[in-house]
Amino acid sequence: MMNDEATHEAVNGRIRVDRDERDDAIAIVTIDRPAKLNALTRTLWRTLGDTFETLSADASLRCIVLRGAGEKAFSPGNDIGEFATDRSNVEQAREYGALMHRTLNLIDACPVLVVAMIHGICVGGGLELAALCDLRICGESSRFGAPIKNLGLVMAHAELNALLRLAGEAVALEILLEGRILDAREALAKGLVTRVVPDAEVSAHALDTARRIAGGAPLVARWHKQFVRRARNPAPLSEAERDEGFACFGTEDFRVGYQAFLAKSTPQFKGR
Repeated sequence: MMNDEATHEAVNGRIRVDRDERDDAIAIVTIDRPAKLNALTRTLWRTLGDTFETLSADASLRCIVLRGAGEKAFSPGNDIGEFATDRSNVEQAREYGALMHRTLNLIDACPVLVVAMIHGICVGGGLELAALCDLRICGESSRFGAPIKNLGLVMAHAELNALLRLAGEAVALEILLEGRILDAREALAKGLVTRVVPDAEVSAHALDTARRIAGGAPLVARWHKQFVRRARNPAPLSEAERDEGFACFGTEDFRVGYQAFLAKSTPQFKGR
């Protein structure tokens, strides 16, 4: 029989962090609540935010893989059961939203590259999380959408931003106004995912993607993420920001990289 703690975890879930067995510079973050298809609760939102806050400060990390437990769902979003107890009015919703938005902001601000490993269902809050990742690998049977109009709910500004950046205004409105569920091929065509692979190969492809990222110069990967994020801001670049585009030439990894290229060998980057 399971003890009380194990029973609680089985019902309420947890956020699990593991290191890739082949590359310790890759962290695998799992929304671990398979009995509920990895539906998110107040506790899981808080813990997921705390997890990304911790991982963001880990200079040894080169990539994070975000996934849901099992192969049925990435996440269907929020647990509807909490609406009656935790989000039944405007004040409760505002408090709950602040918790959600903190987590979304922490994932968005994470300097480490993040790959979404998407099995099965990825809707509502699950789609919001996937949209915040830098790359998204899904299976052929994956499904996407946000049918929250059927609950009388909106996707608030902080939750909508990543979807808008990813797919644009027209697609975001199509998803929200129609409430239709998209298959993987349509999601790919609309820019919601990076790559569609056979269901049985999702884990392998996502981890291979993370390993390719981790195999590159880690400072360069972080700089590229930072530069792309900065491009969202229409304000002109400062002189210091422009100069940062040349900082890579002062790194040890640059010397390692071009010397390995000339020697036709594999570079061993150190992140400095």
